[in-house]
Amino acid sequence: MSKDPQKDAQRIPLYLKNAGYEIIPVNPTATEIAGMKAYKSLSEVPFDFDIVQIFRPSEAVPPIVDEALKTKAKVIWMQLGISNEEAAERARMAGRIVVQSRCMMVEHQRLIKAD
Repeated sequence: MSKDPQKDAQRIPLYLKNAGYEIIPVNPTATEIAGMKAYKSLSEVPFDFDIVQIFRPSEAVPPIVDEALKTKAKVIWMQLGISNEEAAERARMAGRIVVQSRCMMVEHQRLIKAD
């Protein structure tokens, strides 16, 4: 999650938080983001979580996925414009659900309109 409120990497997680989802900021340069405790890495998060949402460039995805595979996360979600097929395949082979190049906020809005 970004420290910059102008970036999608903060705007989208805050949208999801306001929609009722628990958000766990992970940022190696922050201890707090938008009033929430931030962790330096996924491995520092002291409890289980379901989704790893990635806002990093496509070429930076593989080590994030590798770290996510050491957790109990069920879903690896790469935001709109982000994809890495090699890392995605490793995640699929490990039994994870993988979403590439899709915006979680857009999908949430689409799904709630469908109700």
